[in-house]
Amino acid sequence: MTPADDHLLAAGAPAAAAIRARYLALPTRRMLVLAACFACALAAILANLALGPVVVPLASVLRILTGTHEAVGADGGVAASVVLDLRAPRVVQGLLVGAALAVSGAAFQGLFRNPLADPSLVGISAGAATGAVGYIVLGSALGSAFAPLAAIPRMAALPLAAIGGALAAAAALYRLGRRGSDLDIATLLLAGIAINALCLSASGLLIFVSDDEQLRELNFWSLGSLARAHWPVLLPALPWLLGATAWLVARAGVLNALALGEAEAWHLGYRVERVKLEVVALTATAVGTAVAIAGVIGFIGLIVPHLLRLAIGADNRYVLAGAAALGGALLLVADLLARTLVVPAELPIGILTSLLGGPFFLWLMQRQRCAPALP
Repeated sequence: MTPADDHLLAAGAPAAAAIRARYLALPTRRMLVLAACFACALAAILANLALGPVVVPLASVLRILTGTHEAVGADGGVAASVVLDLRAPRVVQGLLVGAALAVSGAAFQGLFRNPLADPSLVGISAGAATGAVGYIVLGSALGSAFAPLAAIPRMAALPLAAIGGALAAAAALYRLGRRGSDLDIATLLLAGIAINALCLSASGLLIFVSDDEQLRELNFWSLGSLARAHWPVLLPALPWLLGATAWLVARAGVLNALALGEAEAWHLGYRVERVKLEVVALTATAVGTAVAIAGVIGFIGLIVPHLLRLAIGADNRYVLAGAAALGGALLLVADLLARTLVVPAELPIGILTSLLGGPFFLWLMQRQRCAPALP
């Protein structure tokens, strides 16, 4: 319970009855919030399919999606091409990337029991970007030196390089954050800042030695965008994104046990150190794949989980499920704004999310003195 609840309990039986009613209403509120999250995701999907430099009426979008686009009219073929070939892969990519980033952030915060722990703030996203940038700049040279590397298709190798960079950053973070047999949160966050700086420096050095063609491509990774979303790019990354995100959602019960404390989770039968390694590896995989296909997009993993905890409490079974829907919806809204605010140009999504996430992070730091969310 919160300190406010303790104060009400001291007031007597009427206040206690109010608290009981509040907690009995919590499951209903959780289901309503989850339904609202999925409704927001559906609305964002339809809006992104319909709106843009070429506006396609919603009725036409629905006909195209159901395979009856011949009834759209004379421009039905153009509208179908816009919706299915240009916008649909972008929507799917935005939905999956947003879900992966939000679920990873929620799992990371649950693991370390700190709402400020976010993969984009502790170096994992920067590690993934370094891996992707390294492959873009050095991939051809490495392929010439090692024939097996040259045999891997570029669309498959790029996510693997980003995942490798994210895993390396996560491993360094995990090792540096340990104090004896436990993970020290303050040390971990400080180590994350240092790892983030090192990865950004390595990426800067790789960008410095890149040629003009590589430099134009690398600009995409530093700011984040869904502009290159195409089915050939998305399909090789789908197993990594879906697998890691779904696995993290399935570990919600373990994260709830860890919220009680590591000793309590161990007494409940969980292998705590193995769970830590598993969650860190899954988070690195999800974030690395997201960065490989969309660049560095910050603060999604910080904003979404905290909003959900304010609304429905800290039960990770609901937070992780809601984060998947709300994270995808938030990224799709950001992408819609990026495509329509400065037509015909397109804003990088990372700029928009940082403009929103920076003030939110400062507010969250100030709010740490307030009462925690409901358990």
